Amino acid sequence: MIKMSKMHQRVLAALALAAAVPAQAQTTTSQAPELQTVTVTAQRRTENIREVPVSVTALKGEKLDVLISGGDDIRLLAGKVPSLNVESSNGRTFPRFYIRGYGNTDFNTFASQPVSLVYDDVVQENPILKGFPIFDLASVEVLRGPQGTLFGRNTPAGVVKFESERPKLGKTEGYYNASIASRKTANLEGAVNVPLSDKWAMRVSAVGQHRDDFVDNFADVAKTQKRNELDGYNEHAERVQVLYSPDSSFNALANFHQRNTNGSARLFRANLLQKGSNKIAPGYDLDSIVTNADNFQRLKTNGANLRLSWDLGSVRLFSITGYEHVSDYFSRGDIDGGTPAGPGFIPFQVETGGYISDLDQYTQEFRIESKNTGPLNWQTGLYFFDEDATGGSDNFNSTTGARTSRLVSNQKNDAWAAFASVNYTISPDWTVRGGVRYTKDEKEFRTITAENVVQIGPGSVSTSQDKINWDLSASYKLNNDVNVYGRVATGFRAPSIAAASAAVPITVADSETITSVELGVKADLFERRARTSFSIYDYTVKDQQLTVVGGNSNVNRLINADKTKGKGAEFDFEAALSTALRVSAGASYNYTQIRDASLSVNRCGSCTVTNPLNAAGRVAIDGNPLPQAPRWSVNATARYGVPFRDGELYFFTDWSYRSKINFFLYEAVEFVGAPLTEGGLRVGYIFGNGKYEVAAFGRNVLDQRRITGAIDFNNLTGFTNEPRQWGLQFKGNF
Repeated sequence: MIKMSKMHQRVLAALALAAAVPAQAQTTTSQAPELQTVTVTAQRRTENIREVPVSVTALKGEKLDVLISGGDDIRLLAGKVPSLNVESSNGRTFPRFYIRGYGNTDFNTFASQPVSLVYDDVVQENPILKGFPIFDLASVEVLRGPQGTLFGRNTPAGVVKFESERPKLGKTEGYYNASIASRKTANLEGAVNVPLSDKWAMRVSAVGQHRDDFVDNFADVAKTQKRNELDGYNEHAERVQVLYSPDSSFNALANFHQRNTNGSARLFRANLLQKGSNKIAPGYDLDSIVTNADNFQRLKTNGANLRLSWDLGSVRLFSITGYEHVSDYFSRGDIDGGTPAGPGFIPFQVETGGYISDLDQYTQEFRIESKNTGPLNWQTGLYFFDEDATGGSDNFNSTTGARTSRLVSNQKNDAWAAFASVNYTISPDWTVRGGVRYTKDEKEFRTITAENVVQIGPGSVSTSQDKINWDLSASYKLNNDVNVYGRVATGFRAPSIAAASAAVPITVADSETITSVELGVKADLFERRARTSFSIYDYTVKDQQLTVVGGNSNVNRLINADKTKGKGAEFDFEAALSTALRVSAGASYNYTQIRDASLSVNRCGSCTVTNPLNAAGRVAIDGNPLPQAPRWSVNATARYGVPFRDGELYFFTDWSYRSKINFFLYEAVEFVGAPLTEGGLRVGYIFGNGKYEVAAFGRNVLDQRRITGAIDFNNLTGFTNEPRQWGLQFKGNF
């Protein structure tokens, strides 16, 4: 039996009350309309979400628009759907994704992750590519569990899938969206669809985001560097798509995109954590900082893809070609978070910069799918991946600002895969699906430059690994509105390589594998005025790749754990309770545990470790949860709208809660992130036959500030979530 804390009980009670009150109100309003059918491409085909035997959540329409209204980056998705967490120690760049507690805290330039991000059918492998701004999207899909047979590569935890709005033939349309908010935050985005002829169409979309520097820097060095304030940003991104569709048998969609970001790097704050607790130190002012290091971040990326499809009668052929490029990335900051004078005791000064000077990623996929009217349908294909990345890290003297060392490395990664999937309808009620994939992955890694660094061990390494993955699922229709399903799936993540430092050599983590079992039910309720899904799962990861960060020095080292266990449940619900009121709710329980009695790591510099120490004075981590894996998460939204004059006046609110998280592989009193509740409010008016909308909004309206990550090798340094934001927004459609 699962025991709930008082906080969990209060959250669940609040959700129950929210559901009960609208249910009473429904009796006095007209009958609610049916919910629109939600379609997803979790199996690479467009299907009703109820019929897909995978735990998947889709964010679309107004709910997605509300979340991005304040100009937040991709981390805003954390906790907005069950079992999803997103965080970063690099601010608006280098996001790290976790599904069902399974992810990777690696901050290495060449890090790989078990959660794959797929943008417009192209995998974004390096974490730098995963932070592309959210704008002009048709949907975001979160596919939980191994997705190793149909999607890209390295997907043992799941896939986060973005799909841009596509060009449309024969119709000129678009939108513009502008908002201003606290701290002179501004967000401006828009898109226009232009039919060029009866066979050609183009869609141009763009976003620009700005926030003033608002955190006062009181260090003396700030005066000489003219950086008296920090934590602002300027970002813009553009996307141009061209569609050619001469007839129903052929379709070509070209996509060109770019991103440019400048602003502050993550603000690390010295001794932010109170010794002996995980609370923010008393009297700490989060609108100010004392840091003597230079702080900035810049990023330039661009890319293109071409998606072709041919309808050949009995089959459809697809070709997806992708190219992604990073031309400049540099993030420099004060890792110790202070000056020699404090705040608090700082054993030594650390200022570093991480960068990518060049990255090229090429991908190619060919896929054939059947169009049979009979019980058997299938798809098969080939996938190719090629990456060449050069990057490294610098150390600086915090007093003079001079570079003291540099380490530059290059990684080449080539992979290919062959895959096949079969669907068979045994009867009108029973459907079975199975898939298999063979993957071959090769990496070559070498140190190019070691300036004032005596590298330990060899200057280059290489790895090669191949693997066969499979999945098998079955779904059964209890009736026209309720489906139950079961799924067994395996996944694979190729070996990862971490660059050397003065303290550790180049490290290589062996490949990891996962076997997952999942059972679920999906249903349309109350004459399709509500829908729900519930799933339970259990997985085992063998040889999981884990990242040792910090400890007793500023290092990044890879290790393998013999086994990791995960189990849990997810719940999604959405309902139109009346013509005026719509609600949604989601919850997840994710339990993870590292199982390796021989595994130990270096302890932190000045924290209170609660794990046992071995004879060598290292921390034993057997039995610990995975980092950044909250046990509980809950989310909910409600929208109430009423006619007003010639339009609609509405109120929208969204809330998310996550329980505590562990920052590192070991457990310490200070390095446990406290539970976090974030809420949004929005009051708006839609008028002009739906063409215009004006709204006032708030994000993190409780202004609950929590430490979301830490640095452990020097002092009790940490960083926090975003502050409360109030703003105004105007949106127009044409």
